[in-house]
Amino acid sequence: MPVTPLSPNALYRRCDPDQLGFATTAELEAGDALIPQERARHTIEFGIGIRHSGYNLFALGPSGTGKLALIRRTLEERATAEPVPSDWCYVFNFANAHRPRALRLPPGRGNTLRRDMEQLVTDLHRAIPGVFESDEYRTRSQALEEELEERQEQAMGALREMAKEKDVVLLQTPTGFTLAPIRNGKPLGPEEFHALPKKEQTRIEADIDALQAEMRKVMHQMPVWKKRSDEQIEELNREMAGGAVRSLIETLGERYQDLPAVVAYLDEVQADVVEHFRQFLPTQDKQPPFLAGWTPPNGDGPPWHHRYRINVLLGHDQNGGAPVVYADLPAHHQLVGRIEHRAHLGALETDFTMIRAGALHEANGGYLILDALKLLLQPFAWETLKRLLQAGEIRIESLAQITSLISTLSLEPEPIPLDVKVVMLGERHIYYLLCQLDPEFRELFKVAVDFDDELVRDPASALGYARFVAAEVHRAALRPFEAAAVAHVVEHGARLVDDNERLTSHMRSIGDLLREADYWAGASDHALVTAADVEQAIRARIERADRIARRLREETTRGTILIDTDGERIGQVNGLAVMALGDFAFGHPSRITARVRLGKGEVIDIEREVKLGGPLHTKGVLILQGFIAGRYALEHPLSLSASLVFEQTYGGVDGDSASSAELYALLSALAELPICQSLAVTGSVNQRGEIQAIGGVNEKIEGFYDTCAARGPVTGQGVLIPAANVKHLMLRADVREAAAAGRFAIYPVTTVDEGIELLTGMPAGTRGADGRWSPGSVNARVEARLVGFSERLRALRGGDTQAPPTAEPPR
Repeated sequence: MPVTPLSPNALYRRCDPDQLGFATTAELEAGDALIPQERARHTIEFGIGIRHSGYNLFALGPSGTGKLALIRRTLEERATAEPVPSDWCYVFNFANAHRPRALRLPPGRGNTLRRDMEQLVTDLHRAIPGVFESDEYRTRSQALEEELEERQEQAMGALREMAKEKDVVLLQTPTGFTLAPIRNGKPLGPEEFHALPKKEQTRIEADIDALQAEMRKVMHQMPVWKKRSDEQIEELNREMAGGAVRSLIETLGERYQDLPAVVAYLDEVQADVVEHFRQFLPTQDKQPPFLAGWTPPNGDGPPWHHRYRINVLLGHDQNGGAPVVYADLPAHHQLVGRIEHRAHLGALETDFTMIRAGALHEANGGYLILDALKLLLQPFAWETLKRLLQAGEIRIESLAQITSLISTLSLEPEPIPLDVKVVMLGERHIYYLLCQLDPEFRELFKVAVDFDDELVRDPASALGYARFVAAEVHRAALRPFEAAAVAHVVEHGARLVDDNERLTSHMRSIGDLLREADYWAGASDHALVTAADVEQAIRARIERADRIARRLREETTRGTILIDTDGERIGQVNGLAVMALGDFAFGHPSRITARVRLGKGEVIDIEREVKLGGPLHTKGVLILQGFIAGRYALEHPLSLSASLVFEQTYGGVDGDSASSAELYALLSALAELPICQSLAVTGSVNQRGEIQAIGGVNEKIEGFYDTCAARGPVTGQGVLIPAANVKHLMLRADVREAAAAGRFAIYPVTTVDEGIELLTGMPAGTRGADGRWSPGSVNARVEARLVGFSERLRALRGGDTQAPPTAEPPR
């Protein structure tokens, strides 16, 4: 049966506003503006429900389909019923200041401990000076001082008595103690001493030497007595300080008896405070005499007033469930945290109070959402994430440490156990590349959440669109949409996927259309957004992006680009291609020509020969070569040499959607039958001669229509499309109107024979029982030409002086 043009109803599938069940979106409840993705939602629930290692999620699909919104909503619903994770604090490590310790506390207790320690330090500043100003301390310390003085005085007194018995006196001079002989209670001078008998002088000298020996013994004992006294005073100091500290810390420790780690930390604090109790005493001008002149030691670690602080790395409320964190900038330090520094006297210094949490800390015990592309673009971030997930702990390291760019000593905080479910968002090609290139990826992200690009178009999905419109109207404070406007939005959703049985799930595009339609409604002073406003938004969007399309049409009209839209030509056909520039795609016709001659059975693809043809286009040419070889002159060698080319194309050509057009041009050249130039062709072909579906059918049809309309009124032009593409038609209103008026036609074809009949106006023919094609048919003419080529080639190879006449096709 001859192929007839499609009816206008087949060119566009309308959405009936009356079937939506409302007059305006103001009647609808504003939902969460999410299009149903049931398969993805079930996968998400499985992924967050299974708690084994490696079952992290990767949500793959194009951006704008609502992946983040659906995942975040599902996670938050699940997280509210889960326990609140622990608080984590970093505290000073008294054994090694460069390795701060991590304390795990129940939710809400971290900030409580921080406040308690701040209060403890305040109380210590009051209590410790108080005990050293008490009467008890003064009495006991004074007793120790008096004991030392008494012991020293007794020793010196005994020495004086010994000297007195020997008529020697102990004198104290500015340079120390000295011994001198006396007579009649008065020391002897040198002249008086030398006036004494020699025997007396010798005795006195011997007595003085003996007394000096005793005096040296006493003087050697005095530092020992002083040291012992100082030790007793220090013991007293520690005893007094320990008493003040013990009572305060024991009282504090009673509040944390259920947390052994905190109790152990408080014990270390108590020992350290007693060891360094002087830090809590007044400045030197107000210190007690026994402490005057003391200065704080310059030890490792933070300033003393920071030593007992609590760095609450992560604190939670006692209610609220597990955290759900989205890291919009997943750099290395944003994930694992960082150690800040302060400038002091021209140098950078840090301590445990300057450790800051990262996204992994914030999400620990809950869920972390990451953008895959952003993560992969950050240096070392992907490798760091994998390493931490495999290790099951968070280690805070700077990039300088990892890359060994800095060798100075820095902090090494104690790692924190990691328990998080990671959800990564990304395009499909990123997921498949990671699967192929990174063997560790599949071990860590075992759950793939594949979002659908399209929705089945049915009343339920149309109502889902309406609810999405109502939600966007509420969220963005737009004007309410009439039912007809919502219906037009649904129709545009089908147009975006080039399928009248499907709707796009790319709701970002739909949301943009809604806001633009609201703008045009405001420009027209409409209280409600109408279907005309939606159509105006669509047209305005095209007008903003169609400069290249208009320029191509202008050059075609001016004759710069050669395209025939009427008349007939042998070996020439109008093929259709789609060009995409950003988010805008448009169709444009291209002249395809074929030339044939005697040869070695090859079809030369000029695009491939000059390296402008892509692999899919080359495949299409080889398929039509196989079709020719397998259909005609089966008992003769294929002695054809043919060339195919897209005229006036100066860029790459790819895809097989022009293979049927190339085949028609080749058949026309072989049969020497002209092709009607008022028809354009799209569709791929297989080796059996069947026409297969292609993409961009709406843009291709409209592109040829626009080219024809630019030259004047459209009268009798049309396009041949694969019959399999009829369900994809969502054509513009002007194209539909031209088709309804009979000025433009769309022909659905299923085979090459149907297409060649339309293009040449002659029957394609069928092969009879005798193996011959119908006389006068296109196929008969093609086969006769090929047989003639074969016979002539045989004659040339046989050395005949006169080649037999070529079998001419019947005319």
